[in-house]
Amino acid sequence: MLLKIAGGWGRGCLSFVMLCLLVVMARNLVWAQGNEPAPPPPAQNSGQAPGKELPDAPDASKKDENGNPVQQVEDKTKQVVVMTKDTATAGILKARDWESSRIAGIYVGKNRKLVTLTTKQREDIYLHQTLTTPEAYGKRMFAALIDQARGVPAWQGGIGGYGERWASREGQFITANSLAALGNAKLGYEVRYDRCKCEGTWHRARHAIIRNFLTYDRSEETLRPQWALFGGAFGGGVVATAWKPSPKNAWVNGGWAVVGQAGYGALLNFITEFAVEINRKQGVGQ
Repeated sequence: MLLKIAGGWGRGCLSFVMLCLLVVMARNLVWAQGNEPAPPPPAQNSGQAPGKELPDAPDASKKDENGNPVQQVEDKTKQVVVMTKDTATAGILKARDWESSRIAGIYVGKNRKLVTLTTKQREDIYLHQTLTTPEAYGKRMFAALIDQARGVPAWQGGIGGYGERWASREGQFITANSLAALGNAKLGYEVRYDRCKCEGTWHRARHAIIRNFLTYDRSEETLRPQWALFGGAFGGGVVATAWKPSPKNAWVNGGWAVVGQAGYGALLNFITEFAVEINRKQGVGQ
């Protein structure tokens, strides 16, 4: 009996101890869970609305497309430099401000202002009028045809005689133009014809004739005699005496060259002045 009571008491004590252990373990587990640190809240941008997903960061391909900001600034700077250079070039060309035609040569338009020529511009005009354009040779070829028909100078006929007459005309023209260009450059005289800013046929015709004998000095305002132009014409006639057949007289050849410049120059200025009207009569657009 005592053994049974002792056994029952022992089992009861063991059960009580186990129950106590379970209660303690459960309490510790609950305490541990209650003391775990809370997870940090998700980071949010100051300007981002709550709950809105952030956009994806740009990848490398987008960076390549946009380019380096420094490189973009350099490219823009280069574009500005090119544009500035083009504008400056356009300004220089505008300051030069002359036109050219096959017959009239180089001239300044009616509504354009005469600007003093630079040395480089004088060289360009000389080459254009004397050596580097077909017109510089075509005019002498036409004049040689007239000489051929008249039989002057006293050379043979046929293609050989025409070749001599054309070569003589060309040599005399190059000599005269070279001397005139040198003289005008030394004096600073204007070598271009300027269309009259006046109205009326008589005033324009008068301007064309006068400008063959007078030209502007460096100021582009004061008129001076065409010393270099007619001096060059006389010199060309004198030099041409060296290859022309007899009778030879340098003074006579020089004098006829001056007369030729007076007539031919005035006619050329007249054609330049009234080129628009002449073209309109012929049905040619301006």
